[in-house]
Amino acid sequence: MPFAMLIESDLADDKRAIRTAVTELVADSAVTRIGVVGSSAGCDAFFAQVLAALMLLERLDVEVALVAPAATQATRIYGLPHGPKARELAESGTARELPLIRDDAATVLVGRARHLGDDGAKLHGETYVDSERLFTGEVRGVEIEPLRDAPGVRGRLIRRMPGGWLTGRAVQTGGTNIVVEREGSITPRVVKRSTFYRHHVDMKLVCP
Repeated sequence: MPFAMLIESDLADDKRAIRTAVTELVADSAVTRIGVVGSSAGCDAFFAQVLAALMLLERLDVEVALVAPAATQATRIYGLPHGPKARELAESGTARELPLIRDDAATVLVGRARHLGDDGAKLHGETYVDSERLFTGEVRGVEIEPLRDAPGVRGRLIRRMPGGWLTGRAVQTGGTNIVVEREGSITPRVVKRSTFYRHHVDMKLVCP
């Protein structure tokens, strides 16, 4: 099984460089699996960018393996090892088709996202998980995570004592002052709508 490595420290946090590197790798028809080697700080964000590049290239047939140096939100969600065991799994493990969660900005989610109010204010609007309303009015924010299995994604309100999750194929928030946080990084642009949903093609993730 031809196996290629993509190392975060070689590319920094440059989406264009990451997409170029992914494009070059998958141009080789012999490459059927990419090992994504992240740093401790930005591992999940880097992995998400690699998956987004494969999605945009329509090459989700390529298997992906996350080689995380330490535990992350994504390793917890997908039940993945970290450190040396992650490298072993990447090289010899079996890939499974799992839901790929993306948003309407073509950004992939592997760890955690939040819908927040701009400039520290409360979020004003409403959120639905599929057809079930999570809230309407004002709240501190909404937390969103991908799921390893169908239906694919879940959402809950951000509270001092977090409540239960609602699960579905999509989490959609509409409002007047939404900012989106993905993998711990906030996009400063205020939007009126943001949706995280299951892509129509699954990813092929190497996992236990």
